[in-house]
Order: sequence, then structure tokens, then C-alpha cells
Amino acid sequence: MNRVARAAAAGLSAVAAVAARDLLQREHTLLRNFPVLGHARYLLEAIGPELRQYLVAGNNEERPFTRDQRRWVYASAKGDNNYFGFGTDNDLEYTAGYPVINHRTFGRAVPASNVHAGHDVDLPAAKVLGAARGRRHAFRPASVVNISAMSYGSLSGAAVEALNRGAALAGCLHNTGEGGISPHHRHGGELVFQLGTAYFGCRDEEGRFDLQRLKALVAGAPVRALEIKLSQGAKPGLGGVLPAAKVSAEIAETRGVPQGVDCISPSRHAEFSDTDSLLDWVELLAAETGLPVGIKSAVGDMAFWEELTDLMAAGDRGVDFVTIDGGEGGTGAAPLIFTDSVSLPFQLGFARVYATFARKGLAEDVVFIGAGKLGLPDNAIVAFALGCDMVNVAREAMLAIGCIQAQKCHTDTCPTGIATQNAWLSHGLDPALKSVRAAGYVRTLRRDLLKVSEACGVEHPGLVDSGSVEILTGRTASTPLHEVYGYEPGWGLPSAADRAEIARIMAGDSPQGGTAPPSEDAVG
Repeated sequence: MNRVARAAAAGLSAVAAVAARDLLQREHTLLRNFPVLGHARYLLEAIGPELRQYLVAGNNEERPFTRDQRRWVYASAKGDNNYFGFGTDNDLEYTAGYPVINHRTFGRAVPASNVHAGHDVDLPAAKVLGAARGRRHAFRPASVVNISAMSYGSLSGAAVEALNRGAALAGCLHNTGEGGISPHHRHGGELVFQLGTAYFGCRDEEGRFDLQRLKALVAGAPVRALEIKLSQGAKPGLGGVLPAAKVSAEIAETRGVPQGVDCISPSRHAEFSDTDSLLDWVELLAAETGLPVGIKSAVGDMAFWEELTDLMAAGDRGVDFVTIDGGEGGTGAAPLIFTDSVSLPFQLGFARVYATFARKGLAEDVVFIGAGKLGLPDNAIVAFALGCDMVNVAREAMLAIGCIQAQKCHTDTCPTGIATQNAWLSHGLDPALKSVRAAGYVRTLRRDLLKVSEACGVEHPGLVDSGSVEILTGRTASTPLHEVYGYEPGWGLPSAADRAEIARIMAGDSPQGGTAPPSEDAVG
């Protein structure tokens, strides 16, 4: 009993101490008025996202990814059954803007009946990256699904390694993000090296861009293309800061910055100041490295895109690819106003940019890449119908390696060890295991894109045209996708030569079938 009494006394003393502190502090009115009990409010606030996620919200209520969407990614990554039963949870009848894909009764491509068919089929891009401008190292990307830009520093080393190993297993590209090429990027996955405003990994001691360092860097790593980052959907027009506490020795070496000092990404580039000088720099990088060079941007001011295409129309300079990032916000930590309201959502922004290139006769010569929640089959198919040649996945790839949508990416307390530099949190992420899941997710997404394409009667998602998608405008009406965005006939598709070539490639790789043997009457 003495032990029990002592424990009770200790507990009461602790409660009394908390109560005294609450009564004496002046920062929180709630705690002064309701000592001890008021802490319950802060506890519920802290675990509110988890309570809503697992106990309260319906299958399609959460954002940015619903429970159904996350379940599909998790099951796909693990190789589990990712089918759904008993019909859709989505409110088709009353959801304006809902996309519906029109399958075709008869078409060139016939989906195979085996549920596993297409899982290991290669799904290369319909265009050759860099071919239109004759780049020395032009190539056809082996996958239409690739891993988007997420820097080491924003993500843990273990997460970057898992994604890179997964990219190698799935045969897709891995964008480095603007944070440079770290040791975690060197596990077999081919890279797209992103050049941000701070030129991390290819800057001199003064922070200026160093061409020779860039050439040495790409010569010593499996870099297939260069991407100049103009802006991103999470925080378009802003720079960024990696706090000093996160700038470890390894990050400092990777980026070429001092250890333990705030790492600043300016809001604008120093190597060019307008569209004309941007194209000069693009051509310099391409000539010096031989690599295809493109730009990444969220979409705001359309005057830039008009000027870019006007200058490219002359034929002597141009970008090889354009990555359009939706303004829905992504993996980057950002002020709420930027996440919610700055730059156009993906579909609207991409359609405007594509139309600008198409009107100038340039769309067939540029590889278009989309990003912004396109790691879900329905969103990706709409993107391909609008003219995307490839899609980049970021948050969906994070989900595949264990992200639970805790939305703590900006706090350095990610509980799954992905968006953190906390060694204790990141040590729980096993790169070898999670790489298999990243690859499984990419393969499954490609499989589903192939199946939907074949249901539309074509051999490849890049051949799905804008007439194959309708957008519901109410319970009893819909509008074809090309009418929604003012597309002209033929827009959204590769050139005739590229269409023929990708159909030929897929004819030898994609399983066809799905019909029973014909009867004697049919044969006769």
C-alpha cells in the first residue's frame, strides 16, 4: 500500500505542478482558465489529422489524397490486390469537372484478359528526347512514368536512396531536384539533373554557376538530361531556405555550401534575365554537355510562353522538353497562400502552354512532361490526352515508400523518415525494401495506363486523343476535353512519324488478346 500511496502522491504532485504552471503562465488563455484540462485541446489538435484520416473522413473526403487514392498506391506498391468492389465511391452525378474516359468498342489494340498482363511491359515515351534539335545524347526515355524532382535535404538520404534504387528496378528516370547529386542518388537509377537558382553541385565558392563543374558532375554520374527549374507548383516565384540545422556535412558537400549555415535558394536565376538569354544558356548547356535541356515551370504569366515560342519559331534555339508543374502544391514547404492560390492548376496551365506551342507549330518538336497529382491513372490519362508525353510523380512515390500523409514535411518530424533529416526517424526506412515498393508502384501505374489505352483502342497512352475524354458538367451533360480547353483537331498527339514508331514498338511488346476462338460460322 505504501508503494501505491507513494505513486498516487507523485501523480497528484505532477498534476499540481502542471496546474500551477498553467495558472501562472500568460501565453495561453485556455490553460489559465482551465488548468490541466486545457491540455486535452492541444493533444486533440496535434493528433487531429490522424483521427480524421483513420476514423472520421470518408473514402473520398481527404485532401490532397483521398483514402481510396492512398489505398490504391499502397496496394500497387506492395503488389497486393488494388482492385475495388461494389462500384465507385465518387459522386459522378453531381461533380462538375469529373473526367470520364470513353472506351472504344473496336480498336487497333485489344486489352489482354489476364489481370497481370502489362505489368512487366516496357512503356517508353512516344517521342525521342532531344532528337528534334539534334542533341548528341538524344534518347527515348524507357518509361512514361518517372520520379519527380525532390532534393536530398528536403528528403532524407534513405528516402532518396529508396527512390533511386526503385527507379533502377523500374527502368525509369529519377529527377535529382535542385539539391545536387548526393551519394544516395548513385544506386543505379538514371538521373535528370535539375539546375535551380543556387546551382547546387555545380557552383563555385562564391555561389556562381560553374560550367566546368557541371560537366565534371554529369560525366561522373548517369545523367541523361538537364532541367532548368524556373518555378515549381508548391511555391512558384519564391526561393527557398534549408535551415542551418539541416545542413549536415554530407548535404554541404553535395550542394557545395558551408556546413551548419542557412542554405539559400534565390528566387531568380543569375545566368539569364529574360527569355532570350534563357535560350542562349539552354544552347550553351546542350552544346557543352550534349544532353537534352529543358525547363520546369508552374504556369502564371502567359507572356513568357508567347515570347519563348516566338523565339523558338526561328529554329536556331529551343528547349528540348517542358515540364509543367500544377499549382496544386507539392512536396515543397510553402506559405499557405502560395500552396492554395498562386499559379494555375495543372490541367488549365498545361493546356494553355501546349496550345501556345501548337499554334506556333512547335508542339511535335518538344517533349511535354506533366506533374501535379498525375501519379493516379485517371489524372495521368487526362494529362496524356492533353498532350503530355510523360508524367512525373512525387507525392505518390513518397506514398509508395511509406508516407502516411501526415503533412509534416515542413517540420522535420516526418514520422515515416521520408521528409526529414532526423537520423532517428530516417533510420526506420529500409531503402532496399522500399525500393521494391517504389518500383512496384511505377510498374503498376504503367500497367494501368497501358490497359486504359488499349480500352481506348490504341497501343500507348501517348496516342489517347482529347476526344477520348469527356468532362462532366452536371448530372445530364458533359463536354469533350478538346472543347473544354479549345484544342484544334490533331492537338495533343505526337507527329505521325512518332505515332507510327511507338505503335510499332508496342506491337512487339504489349500482350494482345482477350477473345475466345471464333466459331465455324464466323470463320467461314
